[in-house]
Amino acid sequence: MNASRHTGALSAGDLMPLEQYARERLAFRARVIEHKRLRTVAVGPNVTLLFEDRLTIQYQIQEMLRVERIFEADGIADELAAYNPLIPDGSNFKATLLIEFPDVAVRQRELMRLKGIEDRVYVVAGDAERVYAIADEDLERENETKTSAVHFTRFELDAARRAALAAGARLAFGIDHPAYTHEAELAGAARAALLADLAPL
Repeated sequence: MNASRHTGALSAGDLMPLEQYARERLAFRARVIEHKRLRTVAVGPNVTLLFEDRLTIQYQIQEMLRVERIFEADGIADELAAYNPLIPDGSNFKATLLIEFPDVAVRQRELMRLKGIEDRVYVVAGDAERVYAIADEDLERENETKTSAVHFTRFELDAARRAALAAGARLAFGIDHPAYTHEAELAGAARAALLADLAPL
């Protein structure tokens, strides 16, 4: 049973067949874009956290199946296995972290300067200590000289922090890398959108 409508693994039965998706794609895409609006958090000027859930991951899978023309059961199962781990489990937030510099030369320089940033991303729940994200559990995205522009992160919250958030405690995400220190506090609809990822206690 899913912890909420935002969590729980997807199965093949949750996906639209290619023909149906072709018909419904534009409307579905518009729905997902609006859904993502409240799940997109800017942490300073150059880092964005895109918080994933069942709907955002379903969209990614549907797009992958469409582009690759995958309709056989084994291929669909492979995509589900690759993407399901990015859906929150009820005790965490999961986000794609994007490091964004429009100029290519600047981006290359900054990715060297920001090496290790993926390990310095944190969540704050009320007055409790920061919880640092677990980054790139699927594969290593940093090399000896620079970090990657894209990372996948998991913010694990214990029962006390989840209870505090449910009771109205402050929710913020930040980065404390030596070359990049910023924090963003969530309120209103954006805060509510993320709290829907957490299972009721």
